[in-house]
Amino acid sequence: MAKMTQTDIINELADKTGLKKAQAKEFFGALAAMAASEVKQNGEFTLPGFGKLVKATRKEREGRNPATGAVIKIPAKTTVKFRLGKAMKDAVG
Repeated sequence: MAKMTQTDIINELADKTGLKKAQAKEFFGALAAMAASEVKQNGEFTLPGFGKLVKATRKEREGRNPATGAVIKIPAKTTVKFRLGKAMKDAVG
């Protein structure tokens, strides 16, 4: 079975909810913007039934340039991690 594309997801959601495809696409855009804003402000965003987006800080570390083998410093940065919720783990597993 092939993976669902963004278009497939929007079409399926539109069919199951009675929304127009443009409305379903707009919903996803608004949800993504809201999630980004909440993670930036509060450090986390919970998607009920799925899990939680959490802001995480990575420390500075050493790495290697794969082409030359030279040691390089990878700077510290802030990233987002997704923690799967128990309900989703139980439903899939």
